[in-house]
Amino acid sequence: MGTGSSILGADGEWGETSLGDMPESCVAAVLLYLDPPEICQVARLNRAFRGAASADCVWAVKLPANHRYLAALAAAADDEGRGEGDGNGKRFSLAATKKEIYARLCRPTLFDAGRKEFWILKNKGRLCISISSKAMTITGIDDRRYWSHIATEESRFHSVAYLQQIWWLEVDGELEFCFPAGSYSLFFHLHLGRPYRRMGRRLYATEHVHGWDVTPTRFQLSTSDEQQETSEYYLHLHEQGGWKLYHVGDFVVSNSDEPMKLKFSMMQIDCTHTKGGLCVDSVFIYPKGYKPEKANIVCM
Repeated sequence: MGTGSSILGADGEWGETSLGDMPESCVAAVLLYLDPPEICQVARLNRAFRGAASADCVWAVKLPANHRYLAALAAAADDEGRGEGDGNGKRFSLAATKKEIYARLCRPTLFDAGRKEFWILKNKGRLCISISSKAMTITGIDDRRYWSHIATEESRFHSVAYLQQIWWLEVDGELEFCFPAGSYSLFFHLHLGRPYRRMGRRLYATEHVHGWDVTPTRFQLSTSDEQQETSEYYLHLHEQGGWKLYHVGDFVVSNSDEPMKLKFSMMQIDCTHTKGGLCVDSVFIYPKGYKPEKANIVCM
């Protein structure tokens, strides 16, 4: 299929037309059927496509239903110095175009004193959230005999909680947020073994790993509209230091304008034995069915 075609002019002469002769409104109607990365690619074709690819009517339907709420959080984060700006030092404004809003929301936005983070997926505009271990209540976290915080670049928050040994494990967290309507899955991001580096190599010490194969660890999720999920897993060291996403459960949001409160937890409270050698990084909330690249997901 070519980019040009013959037409009969007013003087009876045949001429040539091309994609560049298409009205921007027609191009915009076509772009509505493309995903955001595809829109950015076709914007390189010519002036008509470039203009249509920046139109608010195209990007408005790509944004989450509650994008104004998300944009306000992003603007507040930028004002507080927690946002990433646009790469040129320019801060985000609520008066930005819909395309600029979409681009800003694709970049991570920290909130709750930098202990939580949200972003939207570039290809579909669906919401993701991560919650640091520092935003959770962890039994014995202030006692250095049991727990310590370890700096690592393997975490989005650059720090993980490391358990050396304990009898009673309980980790609790909560989140109140306005989610775009849809279905979501919640995961705990964990691995067995203490991370460290030697001569530039990423290694994991496993001498403290024990007790996870005796009794399963229980994970729970509940929502303010009474949705509840429970799952149990034996934590196994299949691959030294391998990060895993443990699927806790799914929940559904029906109203984008009302905040939903989530409570989630993991516990292993069998006090007949100790357990240790566990890194607790964060909790992830993804659109249901989404699989992060290279993620090792554990499901029931």
